[in-house]
Amino acid sequence: MARRTFWAAGLALLPTSANACKIALALAIDVSGSIDAQEYEVQMQGLAAALRNATIAEALADADARLSLVQWTGDSRQELSIPWTDIKTVADSAAFADAIDATPRRWRHFSTAIGSALDFTVKQFGPSEACTRRVIDVSGDGFSNEGIEPSSIRKQIWDAGFTVNGLAIETDEDDLTTYYWENVAIGDKAFVMTANGFEDYPKRIKLKLLREVTQQVSQTPALAPITRLAKGP
Repeated sequence: MARRTFWAAGLALLPTSANACKIALALAIDVSGSIDAQEYEVQMQGLAAALRNATIAEALADADARLSLVQWTGDSRQELSIPWTDIKTVADSAAFADAIDATPRRWRHFSTAIGSALDFTVKQFGPSEACTRRVIDVSGDGFSNEGIEPSSIRKQIWDAGFTVNGLAIETDEDDLTTYYWENVAIGDKAFVMTANGFEDYPKRIKLKLLREVTQQVSQTPALAPITRLAKGP
């Protein structure tokens, strides 16, 4: 209830005038202990490459988007590594990609606290609350095993008007994609995509960013668990 009150109070402060920003997109990257140095680089390089893609960069510029980057791992270990940045041109998207390339890994040896990461990331939207859509793009390779249970705050995040999309990196977990659908994804246009191992991540994050910015519609109802789904488009 306290979290819901906090988010609701923030939304009450929104300006009533129209805002050019059509999407504020927080990119939340898993840096937990299950991800080794090479896998971390695959994530960061894949994300940077996607933002340099001409189609994605133009779509972000057309949306007057705002981007930020969050690194997260265990409970109480989240960081806004790149603050909110306006993307008004293709060059702005390329500059954000350069900033990703220059961002050092914050943690290496801790657990996976997805709910805590979502809670933290929602609270970073203050400078971007007036954007038409507020979206969290969370990727990871494991189930939440510490901190706030993600399913316990989904309704509050939904009520506050956020969308959470997931990229489940399938390695040795038992159907992480379904877990993300049932516990992490939030919103009537939310979706989850699957990367079949880290080698598949660059391709999937590119498709995911394009889908997020162009707001393609999910066929899965908001907050509803599902039992069968495709392993990618």
